[in-house]
Amino acid sequence: MSTIANTIFSPELAARFDKLATIYPLKRSALVPMLLYAQDEVGYVSDAVVAELAARLDLLELDVRNVLSYYSMLRTKPAGKFNVQVCTNISCMLRGGFELLQHCKDKLHIEHKGVTPDGLFSLEEVECIGACCWAPAVQVNYDFHENLTPAKMDSVLETYRSRELK
Repeated sequence: MSTIANTIFSPELAARFDKLATIYPLKRSALVPMLLYAQDEVGYVSDAVVAELAARLDLLELDVRNVLSYYSMLRTKPAGKFNVQVCTNISCMLRGGFELLQHCKDKLHIEHKGVTPDGLFSLEEVECIGACCWAPAVQVNYDFHENLTPAKMDSVLETYRSRELK
């Protein structure tokens, strides 16, 4: 049973949050995992998410917003259905990461943190996705794509676009 009567989260996530709040020496230590799980379920960290997590962890909403503003992987606006994260860290940069990012901007007609008008794609430049041996690399939602060229990236984007059409 959830500790919050009118939760905005699914019963499964509310139960997970109840457990998370008990396994850390300080309840507030559960905040970052909760923010990530909430973002996965809701799509972004909304004002309602901030309010509920603050209540669950006995924090001020300002405390939650301070943590939220620190982490670049947390979003306060909805992302596209397929969030394209282009790595531009050193390995990817040396093997064409910036060119790949520019190609995605041109292809999708959006900038960093932008969302296509149809809501299908969003684009982010990210610092590192841990695929240095296979640079340049991109992560779409939780799928990795490595050793990319602009042509291969077009194929990746088309694969996701065609998923939406089915």
